[in-house]
Amino acid sequence: MMAPGQTGSHVEGKVVDAKGNVVPRAMVELSPEHGHRRLAVTDSTGRFEFSRMLPGSYVLAVSAPSFQALSKTVKVTDAGSTFEIEMVPALSRKESVVVTADVNALDLLSPDPAEKVFVKQDLIDANPGRPGAPVSVPGYPIETASSGIKAPQYFAPGVAGDHGEPIAQFIAVGSYLLPNNLSANAHGNGYADPNLLIPSMIESVQVDGGAFNVREGNHAVNVAATYGLRSRVDPFASLTGDYRDIDLVAGMSPAAKSSVVVELSFGNGFLRRLEHRQQYKLNAQRTFDPGRHEITVLGIAYWGKSYIPGLTPVFADDTRDVGLLNYGDTIDPRQRDQTHTALVSANDVWRLSATQELQVSGFFRTYNLTLYSNFGDGLIRQSEFRTVAGQSTSYANKFSDALSVLAGLDWEREAPRRDNLDHYDDYTGQFVYGPFTKVDSSDVTITSVTPYGAVAGGLGSHFRYYGGWRRDQIDITNVDRINAGDSYQKWVGVNSPKATASFVPGDLRLLPLVSASFGEAFFTDDPRIALGSGAGSSVARSHNYQLVVSKTAAATDFKLTLGHVTTSSELAKIDPDTGLQEDQGPGRLEFLTAAVRQSFTGGSVLVTFSKADARDVQLGEPVPEAPRTIFDVLASLQRLPFGLQARGEFEFVGRKTLGTGCLPDVNAQCLGTAVKEFRGAVARPFLGERLNLGVNFLVAGGHTGQTLESFGGSDFAEVVGVRIPYYASVNVTWKFGGRAIQ
Repeated sequence: MMAPGQTGSHVEGKVVDAKGNVVPRAMVELSPEHGHRRLAVTDSTGRFEFSRMLPGSYVLAVSAPSFQALSKTVKVTDAGSTFEIEMVPALSRKESVVVTADVNALDLLSPDPAEKVFVKQDLIDANPGRPGAPVSVPGYPIETASSGIKAPQYFAPGVAGDHGEPIAQFIAVGSYLLPNNLSANAHGNGYADPNLLIPSMIESVQVDGGAFNVREGNHAVNVAATYGLRSRVDPFASLTGDYRDIDLVAGMSPAAKSSVVVELSFGNGFLRRLEHRQQYKLNAQRTFDPGRHEITVLGIAYWGKSYIPGLTPVFADDTRDVGLLNYGDTIDPRQRDQTHTALVSANDVWRLSATQELQVSGFFRTYNLTLYSNFGDGLIRQSEFRTVAGQSTSYANKFSDALSVLAGLDWEREAPRRDNLDHYDDYTGQFVYGPFTKVDSSDVTITSVTPYGAVAGGLGSHFRYYGGWRRDQIDITNVDRINAGDSYQKWVGVNSPKATASFVPGDLRLLPLVSASFGEAFFTDDPRIALGSGAGSSVARSHNYQLVVSKTAAATDFKLTLGHVTTSSELAKIDPDTGLQEDQGPGRLEFLTAAVRQSFTGGSVLVTFSKADARDVQLGEPVPEAPRTIFDVLASLQRLPFGLQARGEFEFVGRKTLGTGCLPDVNAQCLGTAVKEFRGAVARPFLGERLNLGVNFLVAGGHTGQTLESFGGSDFAEVVGVRIPYYASVNVTWKFGGRAIQ
């Protein structure tokens, strides 16, 4: 900590191009080993400066339009430091690539090794060929059941994330982790919908182990994904369309450190069941720098509706499924989804000194869902309206390289109202919804108060440690609007210790980085009883172990991750057909993931392979719907003939076990089909790179959302899913003459 009266070191520099010409309005970031990054913008002479910096190691990152981003580690001395940064021209401002990198800071904010995907602003469709999912993260498949209204389902090796239950999602507001999971959702416990984000607003997505960071709480069991948003956007307008869909996106920076992006989307999707989709989105962010404060404000609004195809049999119809009709990629054309949400959040980082900072954050959100689905036993309606509010305060202090301390207090309240489940009749050829049977209607309130703390530091030059503890004190209230006798209130406490020990090779270049982590985690169960006989479990808990070994050799990154997760048994999560709570676990997951990344002039390639085994430890049977084999190849090429650039990704997910009950052997595991997808984008700039023309495409085989259902009163289960179609779309982007205001 700085002594009284000490002003800290002064850092200044100049950004130039290869010819020595100054680069004005370049964004310069200086990031310490822990704490919040400092931002500056070069003036008309290309100069920048930072004051009150503590001597030590920092990551200096510089970005500017028309130049390749640069990042390197620098030393700040007691006497101050001066740097001259030479920028390299970008190969093109239309870079249809997603660049990935390992995050090995291993500090208070990122204690375990993570993977980060950086999204270029010029890649307007951040995930070509995958409507409804804002960005693709290699090795973590996303399955969408429609063209963007119904939330995508996320998977990790051995993890069937039913809309996010054991997979946490956060939106970074400054350095605040704004939770995106919605507990006790009408459709799926822990429902996490990234559709509220516009792809061109996303700057990066960071994925870590979830269970090893005290800042990541409810639902951060197997994976935690954090979306980072852009602090500035060069003004643009983009139109993407095909013979059935059209999508318009526009964005700009109306002031320094601000970004506003809007999206309008209409269409019918690519299946025979026309969707009549409408979507309207607004994402806006602004950062202010009054004195020692850095205040970030985020606002999001989203409204969407469409018909959805739903699940249909994957294999040939069985003769015993009497009365089953397929009306063109759907068994019930009444299936539809309507969602709207509004969100505002703020984060204030107060730099008390060069080593200390205090953060105060908060958010408020409204959310509505009305979803009609048919899973084989007639149409159901799942609906709710909720408000969510949260507040967070944290303090961080770096006493020395050997000791940094983090302490915080979080509060969050989720209040879904009229959390309903209703049953309708089967579709008989008449497009009417008719009378329904009310199965459940509840007012749920889940309130948590969470103190947490962590310490981190280095022991010598090669060893780093992290240890933390969080205590979630959770009040769960269920008010049953149908059966008052099923109303109840519970007060539950969950302790979650975390620890990571790492060996960092540094100057020992022949040795790899090795990081071992342990953590306990949890997610809240759905407290509704519906047609069950009593309250189920309040929380599901896990014990997580992870070992990561990574090495860079000959400009190639190698990474191996081994994981072992055990989960408790739980009686929760209402089955929409039966209205009963599902009995799950206890479970065990073991997985291995290997990744190889090669960067070269004009492109990069990332290959990821995962193998997993997830089982119910009592029955010894595989966990249904959990992927056992995932293979992914992501490549980008920026120097193709005729000025073209391209990005392509091939993803393979092996056949998943889905449970029992299928013919010819009802006791054997039912297997789904493998899913193979090749999606890509090809683009070319014109008119001095102000106009960009591109094509997005998807070549695929298989079905998304594979599970088991019974039809027409049959006693036997069938494999069902949503067919993945082939298609291509055209993109036209116009870059306006100005740049983002600095």
